[in-house]
Amino acid sequence: METKKFSRRQVLQATAILGTALLLPLQHSEAKVLPSGNTPGLTPEEIAAIETAIGKKGSYKEAESLHTTALPRNDLKMTLKGAPIPIPFGFGGWVSFKKSIDGKTAMVMGDTVLLQEEVNPMISAAQANGLEISAIHNHFFYEEPRIFYMHIQGMGSIAELAKKYADTIRDSKIFPANQPAPSAPSSITGKENFDIPALDAIVKYTGTVNGPTYKYTIGRADLKVMMMGVEMTTNIGLNTWASFAGKHDDAQIAGDIAMLPDEVNSVIKTLRLHNLEVVAVHSHMLNDDPHIIFLHYYGRGKAADLAQGFRAALDVLGKPMGGMKM
Repeated sequence: METKKFSRRQVLQATAILGTALLLPLQHSEAKVLPSGNTPGLTPEEIAAIETAIGKKGSYKEAESLHTTALPRNDLKMTLKGAPIPIPFGFGGWVSFKKSIDGKTAMVMGDTVLLQEEVNPMISAAQANGLEISAIHNHFFYEEPRIFYMHIQGMGSIAELAKKYADTIRDSKIFPANQPAPSAPSSITGKENFDIPALDAIVKYTGTVNGPTYKYTIGRADLKVMMMGVEMTTNIGLNTWASFAGKHDDAQIAGDIAMLPDEVNSVIKTLRLHNLEVVAVHSHMLNDDPHIIFLHYYGRGKAADLAQGFRAALDVLGKPMGGMKM
């Protein structure tokens, strides 16, 4: 093997270049680092396998390299404290598919919306199809009928997971083919129900109109959470959200806050100071690192006041860095 010789001048030039690079500001060096979200994307064939198995078109989030299908419970007529409440307020499930960073395997992660009597049949179906249960819990107080949320996860190829998940929910109301046809959308939407620019100014994010409701979904950009080789991102369950129903001067808020363990009690204290009710504190995922705790909350009042409470909770997250930023 030939050994290449370098002149003294070449060595000095290389040393000078290296020294200059080391003196560059940190942000310049970071700009050249590959983004954390370098997960291989899903192919058109894999997306088709998901949508064929579940029997419903979903949405592909290119920035996160994942596919998500919404699974609302449009068969239910929900009330909260005796008053009707729209399904988009928080009674919709979902399932997402994403590959591991090395592309060698993939994950399915879903949240199913179940009546009490539907919980254990779904457990049996999931385990019979080789999927795991990662959480079962409530998201609300005061709702009728009583609703529980089951998180289901699994690892394998995209096509295998799509079939396993479809077979798990096939005999349930969750399966899209077993859902009633969606009713005609109301002419009154969240855009008319709320002063959206005012809410956005308070929360410092932009939400989404979802029927008569308005919803914020916010990721944890300050964290890199890994689970079995998969980067957990906003649309595979690592998010904080707030949903508004009602009218601007008489609104209801419900949502979920994704927290590190040492953030939990600061968030609880902040919510209570803003007269928001803490409904549940629990985990959603197994084997996530760092481990994430989720808190569900509820409140009623003027939408602007409720938004102030939600924003105050966001400000607690990532406190060493001064709270969550826009």
